[in-house]
Amino acid sequence: MKIIYIVVFSFLFAAYILSRFLQKYSFDKISEILTWVGSFWIGAMFYFFLIIVLLDILNLINNFFEVIPIDKFLAHSIYDQLIGAASFLFVALLMIFGFLKARKPILKRIRINISKKVKGIKEINIVAVSDIHIGLLVKHQMVNRLVKIIKKQKPDIVLFVGDIIDEDLKPVIKFNLGEPLKTINAPLGVYAVTGNHEFIGGKISSVKYLESLGIKVLQDEVIKIADAFYLAGRFDKDIGLFTKNKRKELAELLKETNPEYPIILLDHQPFKISKAIENGVDLQISGHTHNGQIWPLNYLTKAIFDLSTGYKQIDNTHFYVSTGFGTWGPPIRIGNKPEVVNIKFAFRN
Repeated sequence: MKIIYIVVFSFLFAAYILSRFLQKYSFDKISEILTWVGSFWIGAMFYFFLIIVLLDILNLINNFFEVIPIDKFLAHSIYDQLIGAASFLFVALLMIFGFLKARKPILKRIRINISKKVKGIKEINIVAVSDIHIGLLVKHQMVNRLVKIIKKQKPDIVLFVGDIIDEDLKPVIKFNLGEPLKTINAPLGVYAVTGNHEFIGGKISSVKYLESLGIKVLQDEVIKIADAFYLAGRFDKDIGLFTKNKRKELAELLKETNPEYPIILLDHQPFKISKAIENGVDLQISGHTHNGQIWPLNYLTKAIFDLSTGYKQIDNTHFYVSTGFGTWGPPIRIGNKPEVVNIKFAFRN
């Protein structure tokens, strides 16, 4: 029995790493199965670890106050088995719940009013999506679901805020997983910026693939749309980890803009958001955080990022950080929901 446990746990532990290795050599079906198994196991191990920590804390408290006669319980092996079985059942149910939750994105609606006036336009209807993570775990079904939600809002402009593609571009291209995105039409266009995962998968190839779908990828550049507002898109802040390049400072990126026009900024990671305020940005849209994706990691992202989720206004600058559409690592969400964001961006009459 002990050998069986060792073999099973060794397989589960190695599944995710092995899937990445096999993926490089086109063992597609095996790689996909191992990715699913390994990804769920990562999530399960995280919660098993939390349970062990909780039991240790309870044991420590009990040593001081002896709330529970733990020695009597430990004298009977049946209690160990019950705790183990209950923990396994709890984590299994949590994985199922988290998976189902991750497959049901919500539509988040928000209205933002700014004091700048735009001739002939009262407002623009924006749909923003971050962190789709198209790959072996987010395939045609989820991408089709996303496209359906986007089209239903009849947006003027669609903005993808990085991590559209997961780590490996190979299965995305081989199975053309992003094909449904090609059917999105918006009068003012469909735009994107790179996230850190586009660089992991190879920035040049990722951008080329996205643009083949009719998505204009802004690479540290600013464009003026309909002679009404500026749309600025930054490289991901981690560009230096994957290339020898650096992204432009925000002041340099926006130096040619006219401050009388509204400025919308796409920046995948919500770091140093004060720079957007200093440089007169009206709306910054970000993602990356997933709001922790699984509880209690949301407390970690809250500590790391200036704004880890949701809407905030500071002075005349509005910020929105999306929880994202897809998942990374464990295909589950616990403590938050995947989302598509519909922003009504209104100008002064």
